[in-house]
Amino acid sequence: MLTKISIADYMTKHLVKLTRDLSVIDAVKIMLEHKITSAPVVDGQGHLLGMFSEMDGMKVFLESVYNQGMCGKVGDYMTQNPITVQAESSIVDLAEKFQTLPVRSFPVFKDNELVGVISRTDLLKALATAQ
Repeated sequence: MLTKISIADYMTKHLVKLTRDLSVIDAVKIMLEHKITSAPVVDGQGHLLGMFSEMDGMKVFLESVYNQGMCGKVGDYMTQNPITVQAESSIVDLAEKFQTLPVRSFPVFKDNELVGVISRTDLLKALATAQ
């Protein structure tokens, strides 16, 4: 039954993390290389500062068209204070969040520690597996 499946069962545990000082171009290349749509931005101690997504990269692209140059740091474009979810929460609760919010993935926490990221695709995998 889907209500018994937790976020932890389907989240991505091996995270690709970015730093706020990383150039946007390098961040986009990393995301493309790893075939991910967003990545957590962390400080030197691994604390979550924000999320950098495809949408953030598109903002940089459009600005570069108008400014005739692509530059900037991840920290200038990331979503600060992203909405997070708890690893032990049900994927049903997660599906409701995805229905009401325009985000494609959430950072996942357990005991106040970043332990993963869960995306819409991960949620669909859970649905397909449960059938």
